[in-house]
Amino acid sequence: MRLSIFVGCFVVAAVAVRLGVVPSGVGGSNIVWVILLALVLSAPLSFVLLRKQRDEMSEQIVSSVDRAKARLESNRTREDGVTS
Repeated sequence: MRLSIFVGCFVVAAVAVRLGVVPSGVGGSNIVWVILLALVLSAPLSFVLLRKQRDEMSEQIVSSVDRAKARLESNRTREDGVTS
């Protein structure tokens, strides 16, 4: 999803530079300028537009870590109960 946001911003930046709305790069650096402009535009858009997905992924990771901690704890207590 982030890649599609970047590609959309790249197209918008390229069109804006081509139409003269945004100044073009110096010499042969035009493509670098467009890429940098697209990165600057896509970063805040991604932060806002992908917030829901980021929160859902965070919840999944937290639940996975909690399950792993619970398994480790149960294994540790089981080992403590074993006597030789």
